[in-house]
Amino acid sequence: MKYSCLSVLSLFPSAFAATAEQWRGRSIYQIITDRFALPNGSDQNVCDPGQQTWCGGTWNSIRSNLDYIQNAGFTAIWISPVNQNYEGPRSPYGDPYHGYWMADISKLNDRFGTADDLKALSAELHRRNMYLMVDVVVNNVMATSITPDYSKYFFKDASFYHPYCPIQWGNTNSEQVCWMGDEKVPLPDVDTTNPTVIAQYGEWIAALVKEYSIDGLRIDEDGITNGHSRHVQMDFWPTFCSKAGVFCMGEVLGGQEVDPIAMYQGPGALDSVLNFPLYSALVSAFSIPGPQNISALVDIFEQSKTKFKDVGLLGNFLENQDLPRWHNMTVDPQSLYNAMTFTFMSDGIPVVYYGQEQYFSGNSDPFNREALWPSNYEKTDAYKLMSTLNQFRNFLVNKTDWVKQEAQVLTTSPYGLAIMKGPVISVLTNIGSPPRNNTHIAVRSPYAASTALINILTCQQWAVGSKGMIEAQYTLGGVPNILIPSDMLSGSGLCGAELKTTNDKGGKAAALNSSNHLSPIPSGLITFTLFCLSLAMRTSGYAMLS
Repeated sequence: MKYSCLSVLSLFPSAFAATAEQWRGRSIYQIITDRFALPNGSDQNVCDPGQQTWCGGTWNSIRSNLDYIQNAGFTAIWISPVNQNYEGPRSPYGDPYHGYWMADISKLNDRFGTADDLKALSAELHRRNMYLMVDVVVNNVMATSITPDYSKYFFKDASFYHPYCPIQWGNTNSEQVCWMGDEKVPLPDVDTTNPTVIAQYGEWIAALVKEYSIDGLRIDEDGITNGHSRHVQMDFWPTFCSKAGVFCMGEVLGGQEVDPIAMYQGPGALDSVLNFPLYSALVSAFSIPGPQNISALVDIFEQSKTKFKDVGLLGNFLENQDLPRWHNMTVDPQSLYNAMTFTFMSDGIPVVYYGQEQYFSGNSDPFNREALWPSNYEKTDAYKLMSTLNQFRNFLVNKTDWVKQEAQVLTTSPYGLAIMKGPVISVLTNIGSPPRNNTHIAVRSPYAASTALINILTCQQWAVGSKGMIEAQYTLGGVPNILIPSDMLSGSGLCGAELKTTNDKGGKAAALNSSNHLSPIPSGLITFTLFCLSLAMRTSGYAMLS
């Protein structure tokens, strides 16, 4: 039988790019590079987020501490922008430690390391069967004057930018062409309707993705929208993301209105967006004190299924670098545990902002950008819950079609709700930690009476009652419950079940992700396959890893 390099390389779809479908089963740990980990020998006590300056994290220090993330079960990381930022005297709003103040995007941010360091991080993630998502900003650059020197930017002439004007919020044209920021730190607005800008951005992102083997992009809200306003025309994104050739998740800020966010997902826009309506609804439903509005959460949940193109690709989150920490809004840990369980066990891709697992409590920017290392990377109860949720979710993704099954609401009550996705029933409550006698949530399940279920968080057995009824009691406080038929846990490693693993290229045991599974190659193709891969890497700029 004759083979061509094209036919052989088609067996390796994940070798060069990760599609939306391959991201569907992932879970993401979000990192601000400067704040995750320090190089060995650094002063561990110096990092006051209120100072808005560098604390010293690097790509190498992320790579050295990946065990902390992988051991929690995450299968991808999202890091802050890697491109060159403003270099100069401290601005009135501090230094660009966060990575969002763009200068020449064709260069890397040498504060975080070298090109080889970023490649090494990417290679180590892939060795662990993990993905790399990188934040990008395309709408603007950063300046300290409204008459900047454009020669220091990627687009080096004023003709590639809109002329300076302050945004008049509520005026659509002003929101599209005027500058974000203010006169202290203005953000010159790139004209993304300019054909040269469109073409050069496409060339840049294609080269960046290829050079550093990036698997996905998160697109900062400055380049999309802020509420109802648009900073970049929507038809820019399909071309841009097509050039990148990887999954694109956008940040579209908003509250509980679904329509302004949902319009940005689909063939004419982006693969995915961060699910701000769900975030707002989770805050409303679970925060203590708060309105505890379960009805609003259910309404957003149901609207999302009809208005978004694909809820399974949305990014579910409770915290990020622009919002107050969950623990800032509620000190009751059970409110976090229940809301977090919803983000993992419902439709969508769970995204966890570093430090959520350490109960960080900073308010909004800059206090929500704390250094992680003072936590000593403790395995807190939140970390352990996150690890169990990931282990269970990864098992379901790899062994069943759970990730493609649509979640349904089984019941609601003033105290919480029950959802079912595939065979899994999650009963979630907003009552908090104190015990509640005579408080319960009754759930009518599709299971027959006497079906043996197991709660994967406690390993307690549950028996389904008559007419399929399940009852969650809260005499021990408002704990989440995740139930599955006991005979379906085989291979999960949970609650006494054996753990089935596969060895990755580094020889470590790792759960096999079905979206990356490569069909076995006949032994006669091995030599020819290696030749084709080597040829492809040489011609596309890849270096073979030693």
